Amino acid sequence: MAVTRDEIIGALARLDLPDGGTLVSRDMIRALGIDGGVVRFVIEAPDAALAAKMEPQRQAALAAVQALAGVTSVSVVLTAHGPAAKAPAAPGLKIGGHPKPQAGAAKVTGVDRILAIGSGKGGVGKSTVSSNLAVALAREGRRVGLLDADIYGPSQPRMMGVSKRPASPDGKTIIPLKAHGVTMMSIGLMMDPDKAIVWRGPMLMGALQQMLGQVEWGELDVLIVDLPPGTGDVQLTLCQKTELTGAIVVSTPQDVALLDARKALDMFNTLKTPVLGLIENMSTYICPSCGHEAHIFGHGGVQAEATKMGIPFLGALPIDLDTRLAGDAGTPIAAGEGPMADAYRAMARRFIDGGMA
Repeated sequence: MAVTRDEIIGALARLDLPDGGTLVSRDMIRALGIDGGVVRFVIEAPDAALAAKMEPQRQAALAAVQALAGVTSVSVVLTAHGPAAKAPAAPGLKIGGHPKPQAGAAKVTGVDRILAIGSGKGGVGKSTVSSNLAVALAREGRRVGLLDADIYGPSQPRMMGVSKRPASPDGKTIIPLKAHGVTMMSIGLMMDPDKAIVWRGPMLMGALQQMLGQVEWGELDVLIVDLPPGTGDVQLTLCQKTELTGAIVVSTPQDVALLDARKALDMFNTLKTPVLGLIENMSTYICPSCGHEAHIFGHGGVQAEATKMGIPFLGALPIDLDTRLAGDAGTPIAAGEGPMADAYRAMARRFIDGGMA
């Protein structure tokens, strides 16, 4: 019988680190892959100094997994996140300003695919889907980045549980943060969270250009861009100035939401950005007390729209209290176990199997 991911994580969770915690509780396991009896994974220390002391833990992790039934071979790589000697200071770094001239759409260095997650209106759960999908893809072994492009209402720092200001060693380069196996960046990390961002369109365009071009994303399989709602300057700039793999549109099944989702679809079509699929969020509600299923916003509207327009339907997600609580607490539900984590894991695998991530 083949070894499972849960068995491997369980074995690694029993290995204590010299400065406290375990490899699992400290979120150091990356790119876990299982191919029959062959197991491969990476231990990523937060810095090079700690990584230099962790060879005994690497050996212990290898031995612990090798001892599991069904394992024939184990490969464990020890690495460190980010350069060792970069100072956290940010001399003179400014976010915003008019965009620099650019001829045509540009690639983001080191990034294989860029997915824009959009919606026609706010409140449909687009940011929740973006963060959980990013975490689920990372748990499947993909190298994932998450860019919060909602300049006026950035929510990813809260949902991903990060608040530290990104470092800038030279006042130009921006070092992104890491959370739950995902490399992430948000304008919310650069600004006072209690202050409104009051910018005109050119300032938005300049900030987006900076977060795509000046951030050291590293080598990524996929960068997920959480767009603001609607069809405005950020969407226009991203689609015209960046080589996108495609867009995903999130909507509730409610008729009013679908009206605006159609506008988002038309925008991507006008800008010649492929729409890779639709996701129906808040599709159903299961009462935790009695198990009754209710369709608060209707049901099946997004799938019907996808069928009518010939666009892939990527899945339906229910209204779930634990998902909201997890997002507010800074640990996306996809980072744990349970029905919702399984739903996002299945969606992530569909993205991988479809070549989208």
